[in-house]
Amino acid sequence: MLARGNSPSPPILPPTIRLLRLFLEIGPLKKLALGLSVVCLSFATTALAETATLKVRFVYGGKAPEPTPISADKDAAFCGKHELFDEELVVGEDGGIKNVVFSIYTGRGGTKLDKQAPQKKTHTLANENCRFEPHVIVAQAGDTLEITNPDDVSHNANVQLIVNKSQNLTIPAKQSVKVELAEAEPGAMPVQCNIHPWMESHLLVLDHPFGAVSDETGTLTIEGMPAGEELSFRVFLEKGSVDELTEKESGKKIALKKSRLELTLKPGMNDLGTWVVPEYK
Repeated sequence: MLARGNSPSPPILPPTIRLLRLFLEIGPLKKLALGLSVVCLSFATTALAETATLKVRFVYGGKAPEPTPISADKDAAFCGKHELFDEELVVGEDGGIKNVVFSIYTGRGGTKLDKQAPQKKTHTLANENCRFEPHVIVAQAGDTLEITNPDDVSHNANVQLIVNKSQNLTIPAKQSVKVELAEAEPGAMPVQCNIHPWMESHLLVLDHPFGAVSDETGTLTIEGMPAGEELSFRVFLEKGSVDELTEKESGKKIALKKSRLELTLKPGMNDLGTWVVPEYK
């Protein structure tokens, strides 16, 4: 029973009924706008659902090599203050391999992707403590490479490219230069310091954004890739080519040709687990 003076509250309608009532009450132009909004939202949701994310971890199949120290015999007063090691193969205590590059391969015999819009990112490559940081950079055509020198000594960046113009740049202390990466390169290209010959990094310029570098644990993630179609991937590791991988959990062998393999990804997350790289002899 209701108290005198009180009126019953209007019933709470389900969302679908409320939306239908709203649609019936508004004019034709507003109906058209609402309809287009629903269609656009549907397309956006479908597009988002149809992209794939890949996650994988690379570990070393042999005993982790001891880091090889580097003797800094140039600008020794400054460079000699820093602990420098050969970074050709960096393996953590848990076996994870740092600086593995995994990317969709679009070269001869590879995947044919739709043209990807340039992202125009700027990547920083620092001559820091007489080494390059980071050791490996993955960029997209249209990006910019900014090479900085926070050190107290001059450095040199010999950017050795094939498609883009190679540049051999002197970078005084506390200064920087920029290199435009207009086109994709066929592989990971070396960047070296001619003044300090132990300094080397690698630059991979792709024609798409689907590539990544593994972190200290050996893990990397790539997002936004096409789902439901076979994609060709390439592995790059500075130490050498990779002809075989092993799924750690199942023991299954994965054969690679020219460091390449094919995968078909489902929409959403594709966690490939842990892949073991055979020991280099």
